[in-house]
Amino acid sequence: MKNLVHPHQVLVRWTGVFLSAAALAASLGLAPMGAQAQARELPDFTELVERTGPAVVNIRTAERMRVQQGVPEMDEQMQEFLRRFGVPIPNQRRGNPRDEDAPQRRGVGSGFIISADGFVMTNAHVVDGADEVLVTLTDKREFKAKLIGTDARTDVAVLKIEASGLPAVKIGDVGRLKVGEWVLAIGSPFGFDNTVTAGIVSAKARDTGELLPFIQTDVAINPGNSGGPLLNMRGEVVGINSQIYSRSGGFMGISFAIPIDEAMRVSDQLRGGGRVIRGRIGVLPDDVSKEVAEAIGLGKPVGAIVRSVVEGSPAEKAGIEAGDVITRFDGKQVDKANDLRRLVASTKPGSKVSIQVFRRGESKALSVTIAELTDERPRASPDSSAPAAPVQAGALGLTVVDLSDAQKRELKLRQGVRVTASEGAALRSGVREGDVILSVNNQEVSNAKQFQTLLTAVDKSKVVTLLVRRDNAVSFVLVKPVR
Repeated sequence: MKNLVHPHQVLVRWTGVFLSAAALAASLGLAPMGAQAQARELPDFTELVERTGPAVVNIRTAERMRVQQGVPEMDEQMQEFLRRFGVPIPNQRRGNPRDEDAPQRRGVGSGFIISADGFVMTNAHVVDGADEVLVTLTDKREFKAKLIGTDARTDVAVLKIEASGLPAVKIGDVGRLKVGEWVLAIGSPFGFDNTVTAGIVSAKARDTGELLPFIQTDVAINPGNSGGPLLNMRGEVVGINSQIYSRSGGFMGISFAIPIDEAMRVSDQLRGGGRVIRGRIGVLPDDVSKEVAEAIGLGKPVGAIVRSVVEGSPAEKAGIEAGDVITRFDGKQVDKANDLRRLVASTKPGSKVSIQVFRRGESKALSVTIAELTDERPRASPDSSAPAAPVQAGALGLTVVDLSDAQKRELKLRQGVRVTASEGAALRSGVREGDVILSVNNQEVSNAKQFQTLLTAVDKSKVVTLLVRRDNAVSFVLVKPVR
């Protein structure tokens, strides 16, 4: 082990004299290379934690659960596994009516005080289904909290405790947050109160399919951290720790936080009326692929393809059609489907906004009046038998027929042809019997004869772009003709 030495004991040959690294640095007028210099390059979280820590709370929930008769016995290993993740353990005593309504501790989470008069913010999933919510401050005071409101779509909840003069967090500006910036989390992982973990912002506006664009970090987040604050180096809350990416159930280096600006908008509505009101226009949007963008003449894969329009919706009244690509909403650019969902949801119902759509090679401006979001879903039209007189398109492997007037009324269509057989190139591209073809290379299809004429004129060396409706949704299908 003679070759191993401490870094501060490294010797350097200098004009026949052995000098230590520190002496060499001094002789050259360089900054010291010791621990003090290294410490200046690393962040010091101590002051930040002392200043913001008192506004972070521990949240414990209880739920009244009726004991089922004849619950099978659990072994100790399984009981310990459930305890670690805050899962309630079924009462093992059978047939004892006195225990049927006993409260069972079932969960632990985190939160933070947003106002001195006792409003607390946390995740909706932390308090979901709870009959009792207890909030514990860092000074060990415990309060029974009142649930003001929850919003499952953003996973935000607001609680109220009866206290005054409480320490409250400062709200930061998510717009100033930068990738690579140091951030800090305070919470109760696995029930360990006031645990501090740190890391950096890994990405912003991370799309996970939720209504919100998440902040991605590498801050250690585990069960119990949910609902706690994500803080910047100025001690301001920039997010609510909400999710992790994990294959084991524990932290694996990727965690997600709800942007605080979005959470505060939700909080304001919950405090004002107990629920969140969102806008809707009544379309089913989808992302635009590179191949489809090139095929329809859009150029870049931006915008949201309208796959279907809800009957009687604001979108239908505004003239939006299935197959349109929405590229701008209320003056804001739409890059993907989730952008449209978020922009529409954040718009106040009753507002009149402009929408720009790309339709058959041209941009068109429309005006739509926003309605309130409901749980309404597009209704699929029942299948109907097609009329006779089939027409074949051999190059694509399709046989199509005209839509009857009754079918057009039923499907809410003005034009199109119905596929009665699909094989070869069309079948390989995903076209199926029963599909309705609405356009060919951005040209509307009115009947089977015109469909055949359009295909006769296409370049057999190029891909044919079909706008296809299946059930109550549309999509672009690219088919390579057989020569």
